[in-house]
Amino acid sequence: MKNKIMIIAAVIAMIFISSHLTGCARSLSERVQLNIRLHIEAAGEPPRIKIDDELIYSSVVLPRFYEQRAYMPAWSSDSGFSLQIASLITAISGAEGQCFMPDDYHLKKITAIMVEINKNYAGRQSFNAAMLAELDLLLTDAFLIYSAHLLEGRTNPETKCPEWNAQCEEADLATILQTALTSGTIEKALNDLLPREPNYFSLCRKRREYLAIISKGGWPVIPNGPDLKTGDYDDRIPAIRERLTIVGDQPRKKIKEMLLFDDDLEKAVRQFQKRHGLISDGKIDARTRAVMNVPVEERLRQIEVNMERWRWCQRDFGDRYILINIANFELDVFEQDTTALSMRAIVGKPFRSTPVFSGTMTYLVFNPYWNVPKKIAVEDILPKVKKDKDHLTTNNYKVLQGWGNSELEIDPSTISWAALNENYFPYRLRQDPGPTNALGRIKFMFPNEYDVYIHDTPARELFSKDSRDFSSGCIRIEKPIELAEYVLNDSIKWKKKEILQVIKESKERTVSLPKPIPVHLLYWTAWVADNGQLNFRNDIYDRDKDIYLALSQPPCAQPPQK
Repeated sequence: MKNKIMIIAAVIAMIFISSHLTGCARSLSERVQLNIRLHIEAAGEPPRIKIDDELIYSSVVLPRFYEQRAYMPAWSSDSGFSLQIASLITAISGAEGQCFMPDDYHLKKITAIMVEINKNYAGRQSFNAAMLAELDLLLTDAFLIYSAHLLEGRTNPETKCPEWNAQCEEADLATILQTALTSGTIEKALNDLLPREPNYFSLCRKRREYLAIISKGGWPVIPNGPDLKTGDYDDRIPAIRERLTIVGDQPRKKIKEMLLFDDDLEKAVRQFQKRHGLISDGKIDARTRAVMNVPVEERLRQIEVNMERWRWCQRDFGDRYILINIANFELDVFEQDTTALSMRAIVGKPFRSTPVFSGTMTYLVFNPYWNVPKKIAVEDILPKVKKDKDHLTTNNYKVLQGWGNSELEIDPSTISWAALNENYFPYRLRQDPGPTNALGRIKFMFPNEYDVYIHDTPARELFSKDSRDFSSGCIRIEKPIELAEYVLNDSIKWKKKEILQVIKESKERTVSLPKPIPVHLLYWTAWVADNGQLNFRNDIYDRDKDIYLALSQPPCAQPPQK
């Protein structure tokens, strides 16, 4: 209601004043133009423009925008105010729907100036060119900052989440604003900057649902007690039913025996567990109970943080691509936004976290050698060798020095392993192809600065875990044969039979993909699945908190650079 009143006030002011400005000729616009130029030229270095206590954030793009139009006002002219002011006010009044605060875009100050201008008109006072210039600057800054936040996110991933290296969308916001003003399409221009991924809008809808849950008091806390399973009677069952009903895991209906853990409740528990990345066994143990007791406010924060992550992403992943959700320990292949293949994945340990970035898979290697990175060699393998002198031989490692024609193989028994450490390790380790090779039978290569790739693994038992952060940064996958068959499926030479035959030969072989495929490694702790169900995952790398704190801070006085 408050926002609607603001918008109505702005529109009324424009209607009154537009008719009056028509008779003011060019002199008023010229005076406004002069005031705008003086504000910008007096900004200093680095530029800092303030309207009373209101800081102009877009201190690079805003001056460029006005320079391109010779400092002429953007939101008024000799013929009156632009009706696009109302469109902009409407847009930023709805900023809360994107997890933004409307007043971060000068809404209160803009409305106050509009009311003052309307009051002056009613009192038959002459128009204040300085006030009109301030209004123009605030409106332009509001558009530029809001559009930058919609396009690139409200927080800077380089400072708040340096592990996030996915490519952000880029655009010339000054040109977008000028085009929108000329064509009268301010709201459309802003809407066009939103992520195009349907999951972003699904999260927006779920956010509204969770705000409604909060307004009704949240959900009940499940008391501690023995584990529960189908057939049990317990005083906690009604609270569990209510908890699951509130989020839609169990339909609301009359229950004959409220204290009985019946089959319907087991089904609802399984669904809840699946949505939260737990082993879906239908039993309520301490872990499931702890997840049920996560406050609704915390879940709301997860939704908002992941909406921000979507704004950090490029807008087009491609028609055919591989997506790895690190926090979900899963790899999915998409064709035209339809899932073509899914499998479990193992990602980096918290202290060797898998980075967020995009690449292009161009080839794969059957029966690969593993050239052990020095960090892993000295931190992981060296301690094992010191305990077991046969560790290298048993696991098919070779000790090497030099490269190419100068490469020498060293007999492990001639090395004083006790004298080696992370500061002194003059060797390289290479593991031969075979059943114990850490890369398994296939590695999938998308060259990148992080030396991260997708590969098979001999440790198949780890895929049965619900939390799978065991690697040193690379992605281990559950179905390497199926992925190889998929990425090579444009070639008649490579069917499952041929793939298995090459693997059986145990010789390294590199094969180029007939068609390169984009690979996106991302990190989502909340998303909406194709079935419309909201999923949550543990923040395994503890990244959500910093992003949420940044979202709750005032906008940074750094300019959008695009």
